[in-house]
Amino acid sequence: MITSKQRSFLKSMAHSLDPVVYIGKAGVTENVIKEIDDCLEARELIKVKLQEGCLLTPKEVANDLLEPLGAEFVQAIGRKFTLYRESKENKQIILPKA
Repeated sequence: MITSKQRSFLKSMAHSLDPVVYIGKAGVTENVIKEIDDCLEARELIKVKLQEGCLLTPKEVANDLLEPLGAEFVQAIGRKFTLYRESKENKQIILPKA
């Protein structure tokens, strides 16, 4: 679990990121989960965007993804949300102390 100070730090880092995964009207599929998992391992902090055809809300999708991915929810703005997970092999982000 990340602290509010760490979440704020991640929000500032995420500000300049572009979405790397797009979710369409098919919703969250196994392929989407695998793609997000791969992206989290490579980058640690990613943005996901819901396309106009997706009927789900960003917070619903993010909450559904947290457990299977072992990720942390950072923020949701509009149709985008940000996730963080510390990489096992490729650690790049050093969070502030709790």
